[in-house]
This record gives sequence, structure tokens and C-alpha cells, in this order.
Amino acid sequence: MVGRMTSTSSDDAGKTPGDGTARDDRSDTPPAPTDDLVTTQHTLATRESTLHYTAQTGRMVLREEQVTDETFDGHIPKAEVFLTAYTLDGADPEHRPVTFAFNGGPGSSSVWLHLGVLGPRLAVSGDVGAPEPPPYGLTDNAESLLEHSDLVFIDPVSTGYSRAAQGKKPKEYHGFTADIASVGEIIRLWVTRNGRWLSPKFLAGESYGTVRAAGLAEHLQTKYGMYLNGLMLLSSVVDFGTQFFTEGNDLAYALYVPTYAAIAHYHGLHPDRELAELLAEAEEFASGDYLWALARGSRLTTEQRADIAARLARLTGLSTDYTERVNLRVEHLRFFTELLRHRRLVVGRLDSRFTGAEADYGLERMSSDPSFSAIYGPYAAALNHYVRAELGYENDLPYEILSFGVNSSWSYSEFENSHVTVSDKLSAAMRANPHMKLHVAFGYYDGATPYYAAEHALAHLAVPDELLDNISRAYYPAGHMMYVHEPSRLQQSADLKEFVRSSSNR
Repeated sequence: MVGRMTSTSSDDAGKTPGDGTARDDRSDTPPAPTDDLVTTQHTLATRESTLHYTAQTGRMVLREEQVTDETFDGHIPKAEVFLTAYTLDGADPEHRPVTFAFNGGPGSSSVWLHLGVLGPRLAVSGDVGAPEPPPYGLTDNAESLLEHSDLVFIDPVSTGYSRAAQGKKPKEYHGFTADIASVGEIIRLWVTRNGRWLSPKFLAGESYGTVRAAGLAEHLQTKYGMYLNGLMLLSSVVDFGTQFFTEGNDLAYALYVPTYAAIAHYHGLHPDRELAELLAEAEEFASGDYLWALARGSRLTTEQRADIAARLARLTGLSTDYTERVNLRVEHLRFFTELLRHRRLVVGRLDSRFTGAEADYGLERMSSDPSFSAIYGPYAAALNHYVRAELGYENDLPYEILSFGVNSSWSYSEFENSHVTVSDKLSAAMRANPHMKLHVAFGYYDGATPYYAAEHALAHLAVPDELLDNISRAYYPAGHMMYVHEPSRLQQSADLKEFVRSSSNR
């Protein structure tokens, strides 16, 4: 990474560094927020060539049209949304794809996709067995998707440096519909201001970001007439009913079994079996005899119950005594705590290749996720250094990597008395735009969004059979952020480049 040059626009006049707002010393009126984007120039050496690109980072002001008594009162600031955009210098905007990327949570910034796999710089975090020690670092990403697509990383309100405007309530953006509307407006603004309506356009979402991406595909089409070329759903969850352990929902217990089997295999509890063979058996059991047994309830005979308990234990690496005691239903946090209890270890939720220690090995559920602990520090340090030292953006607000407060208070009021799903919106978007392609990435050791649950959701999309050919899949021997595993990162980078190239229709 070399050659940074910063320029500021005329909108920056009168700003106080660090808060992105204009000051007027002649008035006690709170200043109106303004965009505070900073532009820098960079180069990146890839495997094939040297890329010269422009980075633009900072906050864009979202405004709403206010009408009172049928009288237009103007565009009122409602939020300041932080983004980082990378555009290839000299490229033809009508042929150059652009990808809008975000993570999930809800309450997560886009740092993971930004510095983990897609962007021109990578956080150095290490991996299982070789974690990077503090103070961490950054390195160039020679496999960046920037080689084939411009990139725009978006931090939803209350993540990163994004905040509600002065006088506005942050919680107004902490919900399903408001989140899609605000991110969709940022996309529309960026596309319009940068003359990219004729560019091939993609969304890349991870985890809850796949919920957002699926909802946005339908929202952008119906509200703005903006049709997409493709969606990249990484660690997908478009139907919460497939993986949430709510009372009476036995489906999640079944769809987690193949992931449990994969995790047990990774930790040496299936020493004489190939992973592919084991997963095939686990999938057949999960969608057949096991789901049938859970549906039978007390109608199971003693012999049938004993048989299911034993088969479930053998696949998951747990004891038959345990599977019987939990009524044949293994909840995921309990599994991560129980699997290696005999070794005095817990396994990670986001990435179950990671293990960690506990203070109390009698706990029912682990107190923290060792996989999150392993990557949180490296990504936080890398982002906070990178945004100032290399992108030239200064802000004294804390960069919210992942806000647990936002996550715990997120509103799903639109789904009252039903589980959360965007399968209908994704299906509608695909039917209306049969050219839109879908790429879905799965991590075998992802304990947050199990791969077989995502497969179940894909199998139930309400689309004609011919549109199923628009869906491509990729599986990796890694976790939720599969790019933490270096071989998976290299393969995923190649897979995403090929998806963008083949779906751009140029």
C-alpha cells in the first residue's frame, strides 16, 4: 500500500475535525450535519497487475422529505452513515461492476468483510493454533475483489462511525424495515452521485447481512427500479425458523445436526471417517428419522427413542446419556459447552475450530465465544489504525465494531406472531428479475448459521425451477468468517471474483 494523497471538498469548510458537522459561531442553533468524505489515492499489487484506485471514506448525511399540512418543509437530516468506497482509476463506469458490502449482527459494522476478504487491505489475525499477538497489523490483499469490482462498505446506523442525526432517536433505525430503508437510501445516493446506474451492481452480505441483502434486493427493485446483477450471501440465514431454538420449533434441532457432526469430526471424535461421508449420513438422519422422531413426541416407543438417542450421540460426538437427558434436542450453546467438557475446553460458536478455557466446567452454557475473542482485537486495531493513518479520516467517536446493545434491542415488529424470514422477499426479487444470480457461501464449522439450515431455506424458495440454476454454492472447511482460515480465504476470493465476472452481463 503506497502513495496516499488527501483532498477535501468545499463542503468541509467550517468543520471541526472529529464530528463531521459545520460550526456557526454566530448562532446558538445546532449546526446541520454535512458530508465529511475524504479522498485518497492508492496502489495495490495483485497476482495479475498493479491497481491504481481511489478511496473515499467518511459519513454521508441521510435526509428525509418533511411535509406538514401538505406543505413541503425541506429535506431534514436524519442520520450520518459511514462508508468506505474504492473505485478503480480510469475504469469505464458503465462496464465496471460495483459491490455494496455489509456485515450483520444486527449491530455489526462492515469491518469483517472490509478487512477480512473483500477490501484492498487485510487485518492480520492469525488462525487456530497460531493467533496473532498484539499489537496486530495490516497487509495488502492481493486477492481483493477490487480487481473485478468497485467496492462500497456500509456501516448501518449505530455501527462504525454511523450515528443518528442530532435530535433523532437511534432506535428508529434499529429494526428490520428501517434498516433496509436507510441502507437502501445510501446505495441509491452513492449510485446517483457517482453516475453508476448503468454499472453491474451486486450486494455482499454476511450473517444478518444476508437478511439485509435479500430484503434490499426486493426493496431496491420496488422503490427505485434498481435491479441487481447478483447477491453474495456469506454465512446465510434468510429464514430464522431454520435455526432459532424457539419453543415448539423442532426444525432447528434437526438442521444443526450436520454442523454438530462436522465440529465433532474436526476435534477428532470421528477418527476413522471422511468428513463428506459423515455429513451425508448426518444430513439423511436430520431430515429423515430424526425429524420424524421429534415430531412423534411421546408416541415414540422406548426402543425407538433409545435408537434415536444413540444415533444422535454417535453423529454429534456426545454421550447417549446426554442426548437422552436433553430430550433428544441438543441446543447449540449447550453443545459448544458440552462437546469437549471432558478435555476442559469449550468450542467457538462463530468458528468451532477454535477452543477456549472456562472458569467453571460445570456451566450449562459457555460464558464467552473463544472464536470471537480470537479475532475481535486484531480487526478492531486494524480498522482504527487504517481509517486514520491510511484513509485520512479523523473522528473522535468510538468505531463501533459490534454493538451488543443494538443487537439485543433490534425490532422485528413486522413479524409479530411469526418467525423472521425474508425468503418471500428474495423469491419475489428473483421472480421479478430472473437475471439476478445468487452465490451462497457455507462454512462447515459455522455454529452461528449452520450450512444445512441455509440449504433448507434455499430449497424452499418460491421460484420456478429454472431460476434455481441461478444459485451457486461454495463450501469451506472453516467457520462463520470463513476467510479467517487462509486456504478458505484464497478459495473464496477466487469464487467471488468468478461470480462477479460471470454475472455482470458485460
